Amino acid sequence: MTRPLPPPPATGFSAPAKKSLGQHFLADRHYIDRIVQAVDPKPGQRLVEIGPGQGAITLPLLRRHGELTVIEFDRDLIAPLTDAAAPIGPLTIIHRDVLSVDFTELAAGTPIRLVGNLPYNISSPILFHALDHAGAIADMHFMLQKEVVDRMAAAPGSKVYGRLSVMLQAWCEVTSLFVVPPGAFRPPPKVDSAVARLVPRPAADVGIDDRKRFADVVRAAFGQRRKTLRNALNGVCDARHFEAAGVRAEARAEQLEVADFIRLANVVVD
Repeated sequence: MTRPLPPPPATGFSAPAKKSLGQHFLADRHYIDRIVQAVDPKPGQRLVEIGPGQGAITLPLLRRHGELTVIEFDRDLIAPLTDAAAPIGPLTIIHRDVLSVDFTELAAGTPIRLVGNLPYNISSPILFHALDHAGAIADMHFMLQKEVVDRMAAAPGSKVYGRLSVMLQAWCEVTSLFVVPPGAFRPPPKVDSAVARLVPRPAADVGIDDRKRFADVVRAAFGQRRKTLRNALNGVCDARHFEAAGVRAEARAEQLEVADFIRLANVVVD
């Protein structure tokens, strides 16, 4: 007869946080449960966690789903993760910098679901890296600084609507789910965090002709956000492009919808 597994500790296992790696380990069971409920894994899905840390989300997900792949850069966490997961289920550990992991190759034809409490110091690079592999990703549930999540989900006209908002929303549906206070972590960060869900759009619905050109137009437009688009995009777009895209040259970047940026970038020809 199989003996029932004991309930997992709130934080998985104990390990010192490394400031150099921007580590803040989630330790509050209430928020751990909310994240697992938000992910809501189903049989047959492929879950990949970025930065499992002390296993706070890892072990409950493993118990719920039965198997899991994690990407961990800190070699000191590999053995404790392996030991903690052993009585629960198969855990595949990829010991690498997440920015060097090819998500498309990892998916191998089956879209993956990404989960993670992202290190604050490299959260934006991880988001953009995921965008490069959006076609291989079913969805993403990430915890980041609240101010970053606010920017990710911001609507046109908002003070925090900017390059990150446009770039992410062009490829994904972005939803801010809930806030996580500093006291939920060990050690506590100095700011609030929040959990966001990103669901990549079907490739046919994105409508971007040239990824680099789109990124260049968005970057230039928000590079001098006080200026009108006519001035901010001087040398990138001219009157013909604005007219063809149906975009007002006297508008400012934060006034444009994501679709406006896509149309504008598509009519700009090198």
